[in-house]
Amino acid sequence: MDLSPFEADNSVSCRLVSEIPEVCKTEDCCLGIDEAGRGPVLGPMVYGICFCPLSRKEELKDLKVADSKTLTEAERENLFEKLDEAKSYVGWALQILSPNTISTCMLQRTKYNLNALSHDTAIDLVQYALDSGVQLKEIYVDTVGPADKYEHKLSQRFPGIQVTVRPKADSLFPVVSAASICAKVARDRVVKGWNFTEDLREVDTDYGSGYPNDPKTKAWLLKYLDPVFGYPQFVRFSWSTAQTLMDSKAVNVHWDDDEEDGEKAAQRQSNKSMLSYFSVSAGGNDQNATHQAHRFFTERRLKSLNTL
Repeated sequence: MDLSPFEADNSVSCRLVSEIPEVCKTEDCCLGIDEAGRGPVLGPMVYGICFCPLSRKEELKDLKVADSKTLTEAERENLFEKLDEAKSYVGWALQILSPNTISTCMLQRTKYNLNALSHDTAIDLVQYALDSGVQLKEIYVDTVGPADKYEHKLSQRFPGIQVTVRPKADSLFPVVSAASICAKVARDRVVKGWNFTEDLREVDTDYGSGYPNDPKTKAWLLKYLDPVFGYPQFVRFSWSTAQTLMDSKAVNVHWDDDEEDGEKAAQRQSNKSMLSYFSVSAGGNDQNATHQAHRFFTERRLKSLNTL
């Protein structure tokens, strides 16, 4: 698994893919979908798909794939190697959603919650498989939100393909277990080798589990909270744990709202408003007539106008 495309810029999302087995382009196939890292406040969320011919489902089962959460890191790595060795009939694709992408989506003006982001990512990965020539006939998904609604949504989006959405699908269907393993292995490797672009010097990599209720994770968040700039991009700053710490430990910033314009806010804080530098005196002259214009304006013979 080559993570270099994501490591080159871990502030954005990235897709990693295996080669498409030729047999998957000629035989009817099944596909499983699962994710890793939905709950942690640290690191990315990774969505994964895995697919193989219907005629090889038993062979996939014989690899002893299981829900990645029930396996140790060493066991997951071993199973991923087995999946990679079965590349003649098994393919996979991953979408790594960076912490920055997740938080930006969740805090944008038009709300885009984690469930919507998860659904759209899963749909994009299925579409990728279809566009790559995989002959999909069955899709199995670990549910996000109500299973029946999600199943209906996917069935409408991909007519002609049998869609099954179930809670705990990663423990019910081997092809979903395989997707779960691919996603979890990728997330583990990304978190372990995270490249901090911020100047943090020697970073303590003992993050704990990354989940908000983990004392080690909380201690790490407190240690690397900058009072002005907040958190490094390794942190999902939209998570309530991070927001609570910023509210209590970081510098308080006053943002002028629509009910209080810049002039009034500046007067309240005994500061100059930015607008004051553009106002004119009653006599029509600049407030600071002796101020020398920047050469950018003089070279282009540009002057301030009081009236149009």
